[in-house]
Amino acid sequence: MYHSISINRKSTALLAMATSLVWVLSACSQKEEKKEQPQNEETKSVSYPTAPVQFINPEYEISVPAELKPYEQVAVYAKVSGFVQRLYVDRGDRVRKGQLLAVLEAPEMEQQYLSSKSSEQKVYNDYLYAKQAYDRLVDASKTTGAVADIELDRAKSAMESAKSAYDASKAGTAHSSQLQQYLRITAPFDGVITQRNVSVGALAGTGSNTPLFMMAQGNKLRLTLSLPEKHAASVRQGMPATFTVSSQPDKVFDVVLSRTSGLLDQQDRSLTLEFDVDNPSGELQGGDYAQVKLKLQRKNPSHWVQSKSVLNTQSGTFVLTLNDNEIKRVLVNEGIRLDTLTEVFGNLSPEDNIILKPSEEIKEGKTEL
Repeated sequence: MYHSISINRKSTALLAMATSLVWVLSACSQKEEKKEQPQNEETKSVSYPTAPVQFINPEYEISVPAELKPYEQVAVYAKVSGFVQRLYVDRGDRVRKGQLLAVLEAPEMEQQYLSSKSSEQKVYNDYLYAKQAYDRLVDASKTTGAVADIELDRAKSAMESAKSAYDASKAGTAHSSQLQQYLRITAPFDGVITQRNVSVGALAGTGSNTPLFMMAQGNKLRLTLSLPEKHAASVRQGMPATFTVSSQPDKVFDVVLSRTSGLLDQQDRSLTLEFDVDNPSGELQGGDYAQVKLKLQRKNPSHWVQSKSVLNTQSGTFVLTLNDNEIKRVLVNEGIRLDTLTEVFGNLSPEDNIILKPSEEIKEGKTEL
C-alpha cells in the first residue's frame, strides 16, 4: 500500500515538471517569433508615373458660331414732313447710290420758298439803291467842300446794312430751297430695298416714327463673331479664317480678319471679330448663320501638361510636381485644351515633373520611391 502511494506521488511530480517545461518553451517561441517578425517584414515602396512639363507654343484650331450681316444697313426716313406723291422702288429692288426712291409733296414749302425769294429780291434792290447812293456821294466828295464827311459815312453805313440784310435774305432762300430738295428721297449707297413701309398718299416726315424704306448693302457683308476671353490673346491682325453656312454646307469660304472691338464685352467677356466678305454675285445673304474655323497661336510659349494631370478640387485646381523625391501641390489656372494636353498657368518651370494620376490622398513632402 505504501509503495503504491509513493509511485503515484512521483508520477504527479514528473507530470507537473513536464507541463512547466512545455509552457516555458511555448512562451520563448512566441517571443522569438515576435522578435523575428519585424525583421522579416519588407518595407513597401510607392511609385508615381510622371511626365515633364512642356514649354511650347502650338497652333490650334477652334470652331465658333458667327453671323453674316449686311456691310451697311439703314432705315430711310423723310427729313421734312410731306405726303408721299410717288414711289419708284419696292421690296427686293436693287438700287444705286443717289437713285431716286420716292417723292414727297408739301405745297406750303413751295410757298415758303417763293416768299423767301421775293423778300430776297426786295432786299437786293434796297442794297443796290444804297450802293448807288454811296457811289454818287463818293464821286461828289472829290470836289472839295461838296459833301460833308458825316454824310459820306452815313451813306456807307446804310449800304453796309443793306448788304447784310441781303446776305441774310439770300441764306433764308437757300434754306427754303434745300428743304425742297429733302422732298426727293434718294439711296445713300448701292444696295437692296428690304422693306417698303408706306404707300402713295401717306404722311411721312418728322412726325412719323416709321421709316419709308429699310435698305441694306448686299454686295459686301460683315462676318461677325464673339471670341471667348481665353482665346483673345491669340488674335492677330490679318489672321485668315474659313467659314461655312447652313444653306451651302458643302462650300467653304475664305476670309481675312478686318477688325476687332479692341476691348472685351463686359457682359459675356468676349472679343468681337469682324471679317469683310465680298459678295458681288449675291451668293451669300445677310442674316445667315455661319460656322467659322480659326487657327490661333499664342504670342509666347506657355506650360502644357497632360490633361489627366490636372486635379480639380473644392479648394482649387492643382498639379502635383515630383522633383528630387519631393511632392508639391501647385495651384494653376487652366487655359486651352488641345487633344490630350492642357495649358496651365502657375508657378511652374520647364524642369518640373508632373504626376500623371494625381489624387487628393497623395500628401506633400518627401517620399520613398
